[in-house]
Amino acid sequence: MSYEILIKPSAQRQLKKLPRAVQGDLIALIERLAQDPRPPGYKKLKGRNSQYRVRLSDYRVIYSIEEMALVVRIIKVGHRRDVYEEP
Repeated sequence: MSYEILIKPSAQRQLKKLPRAVQGDLIALIERLAQDPRPPGYKKLKGRNSQYRVRLSDYRVIYSIEEMALVVRIIKVGHRRDVYEEP
């Protein structure tokens, strides 16, 4: 069973601002979420409705899972010091 990956435009812009070496690794990580939206090391975020995070070194991908539609929606991508801030 494969999930569809949807990336918010704001998350796409955040990804493009990161260093190129990190971008490639994060894109690969996001693509792997299509096969397994709950990989080893994922965590549900407290105080946020159905949001999860997966980490890569000092970088985080915040996402939600829509089980009925088989969609993984990427909400935020960035350095750990910035990604948890609420807009």
